Amino acid sequence: MAVPVCIPKLGVAMTQGSITEWLASDGDMVEEGQLLYVLATDKTETDIEAPASGKLSIQSEIDTDYDVGTTVAEIS
Repeated sequence: MAVPVCIPKLGVAMTQGSITEWLASDGDMVEEGQLLYVLATDKTETDIEAPASGKLSIQSEIDTDYDVGTTVAEIS
C-alpha cells in the first residue's frame, strides 16, 4: 500500500508551498524520517521528512506552487 507524501501545513496562514530541492531521487529506497525535500513558503524553507520507509515515486516538479495537502510523491 502506497503512503502519500503531501505538502504539509507549516503555519496557520500557509496555503501553498513549493519544493525547491528533492534530497532523494525518484526510485530511491528511503527510510521513515529521512529528509526528502526542501519546502519553501513565503517566510521560510523547511526540510520535510519521509512519513514511511519504501521506494520513492516523485509526482511533482521543482519550483512549482502546490496547495497544502497536495500529494507530491508516494512511498511504496
